[in-house]
Parts: sequence; structure tokens; C-alpha cells
Amino acid sequence: MDNQQLLALTEKYGSPLYVYDANIIESQYHRMVNAFSSVKSLNINYAVKANSNINILKVLKNLDAGVDCVSIQEVLLAIEAGFEVNKIFFTPSGISIEEMEKATALGVQITLDSLSVTQKFGEKHPNIPICLRINPHVMAGGNHKISVGHIDSKFGISIHQIEDVKKIISETGLKVIGIHMHTGSDIYNIEAFLTATEILLNTVKEFDTIEFVDFGSGFKVPYKEGDIETNIEEMGETLSKRFNDFCTEYGRDLTLIFEPGKFLVSAAGCLLVKVNVVKPTPNIVFIGVDSGLNHLLRPMMYDSYHHITNISNPEGKEKIYDIVGYICENDTFGSNRSISKISENDILCIHNAGAYSFSMASNYNSRYRPAEVMVYNGEDYLIRKRETFEDLLKNQVIIDL
Repeated sequence: MDNQQLLALTEKYGSPLYVYDANIIESQYHRMVNAFSSVKSLNINYAVKANSNINILKVLKNLDAGVDCVSIQEVLLAIEAGFEVNKIFFTPSGISIEEMEKATALGVQITLDSLSVTQKFGEKHPNIPICLRINPHVMAGGNHKISVGHIDSKFGISIHQIEDVKKIISETGLKVIGIHMHTGSDIYNIEAFLTATEILLNTVKEFDTIEFVDFGSGFKVPYKEGDIETNIEEMGETLSKRFNDFCTEYGRDLTLIFEPGKFLVSAAGCLLVKVNVVKPTPNIVFIGVDSGLNHLLRPMMYDSYHHITNISNPEGKEKIYDIVGYICENDTFGSNRSISKISENDILCIHNAGAYSFSMASNYNSRYRPAEVMVYNGEDYLIRKRETFEDLLKNQVIIDL
């Protein structure tokens, strides 16, 4: 989508506005499938938490993707989007037994990530095959908050507890058909991923009933021109060969699974915001926009970089600005940015906002969450209405004082 198309969408739907290009999602999906085309059995399970709009899920369903869900609500969304239960993988952490039972009753693939839950599940459902999430104790990822495979992470069963797992299996008769790991997000170092891969495959050898191996995801995407990213084609070539060789060693063909979120949808999305105020100070020119951390939390939570452009004046002389939101916190989208001259009422585009953006939005400061639009094959579709004051009151119970 070019600048004029984006500006037309803000005229039609208002701002702030999330816009997603479904064709980019399709392109990224095919890119990943092609990178691992030499593997006999490959499943791509989209990480629903990245962007859970049901229309995004439908796009991926039509591509024959599966889904990775971390809550019973995501499972229900996937079913509502039309996914068959055998395409739904449930990979939660620290949930209640009651929630696990709800997912089990629906018939989705269950992943267990603690000894306690494995014991309880095995005692109650010894005949339901499960997957185990292990913690490979590998530090990888772009930020400590999204590095989830190191030794102090809450996620997964430690590789040093495999004997304990095997004891539980022996006692309960539980059948393990999958081994899973996820080391973190924004991983561009292929060597770190391959190190964790060897640990994962060594764990598979501890069981003789494995049918699939889930490598998680976390591939880094570029956030600006010239930015580093995971070379998915190189990783595909290297990892596919290792996986195929391992299948020969193991004695049967296994299914290779990835669960990408950001890789599939990040570049497909952008957040369009309107400039409320241009505010020069002795040191900084602040650009206040009609959005904030309530709509896009990633820069404040992860120190993540999102490229920002002025689509109302793309050819203007570049100046240095800080782009800030309207929330009563230091909600800075970008500091010390060189952007073409900005005037009040201009529309700015915050790029790479397709993943972990709207899905982390809130009503902080009693602000409304924005509308979402999907563009597919040149047509635009409203896929979520802008909230109103009635939405803020919808679930509040007003008592007579």
C-alpha cells in the first residue's frame, strides 16, 4: 500500500487506525514453507497471540496453516475462525487445571510445561497423547523480556528434569508424541537457534513415541531499512538437512513444526496516527499524536524500534523529532527521529505494527481502542469497529449509592 492509499483509509475510517495487508501475510507464509520445502512433513502453526483478529485467523486458515494457542479464549477464537481441532495446538504456561480440562474436552493438541501438571494430567488422562515443552537453557532473543528459553525462565520443563518426566510417564502410562521448545523472539543468530535445536533433538531421543518436533519460532524481522533479520532461507536449508538426518537416525519420519507470529504478520501491519500538536522546546521538538501506549505498547515495554514516516508530506525536508502519545506517561514511539517536516493534522505511519500491537492494546486513560482494517487483493474491509463510550461502560455494573 502506498501513501495515498493509506491516507484514503484514514479519510474513510478515521484515526488512529490499524491497517493490515493480507497479501503480505500470504507472502510470508509461502516464504517460510518454501524455506523448509525439503522436509517431508511440515506444519506452520500461527501464534494467535501475535494478532488474534478472527479475520487474520481466517486468512491463515485458508493457507492451510495450523494455530498455536496459549489460552482457552484463543482456542475458541480458532474454532470460531473455522480451524479443525487437529490443527489447534494448546501451549499454555501456568494455567489452572480447569482451563486445561476445557481445552482437553475440545480435543485440541495439549502441550504440558511443568512436572506438576504432567503428573496430574497423566493420572486423569493417561490415554490422551501429549506434547512436552522443554526449557533448553539457551539465552536467545532481542530483549530479556522476550527471551524465554534461558535457565531462569518460567517456561518449559528443564532439560535437567527429563528423568523426572520419564518417571511420571512410567507411573501413569502417559504417551508423549511431541517435544516443543521456544527460546525467544527476535532471534537473528542462526547458531543460537541451532544450538537449541541439538538440545531439543537429544531430548527427542529420550522417548520412542515421538511424532512431531515443535521448534517454536521467534525469527527476527527487519524494523527499518538495512536492519538485520533472520535469514529464513539459510536457516531452512541448514535446519532441514539436520532434521532429515535426525529422522533417519530416529528411525521414522517426524513432522517439523514452527509457530511463527511476528514473522507472518508484523510487516503486514501499520498504525496510522494524526498529529495533534507540534511542540518545540529548548532541546526537542515533540510531535503529539492521537495515540499512545494504550494502542502500541511495544516501544515502551520492549524498547522496540518502529520506523515512522510522514505520509502526508513524504518529500518534505527532514527534521529531528520525538514522536509521543497522549497518555499521562512517557509514551514515546520514537526519539530523535529524522522525519520529513511535520505539521499539525499530518498523518504519520508507524510501521511493523501487525504483531503484538493491537493484541496488547488497552483502555488506559479511558481511551478507546482503534478500528482495524484489512486490505486484501486491493479491497479494504473493516474488521473491527472503533470503540465508543458505550464500550467503556459495557461490563461495568453501576450501583446506586
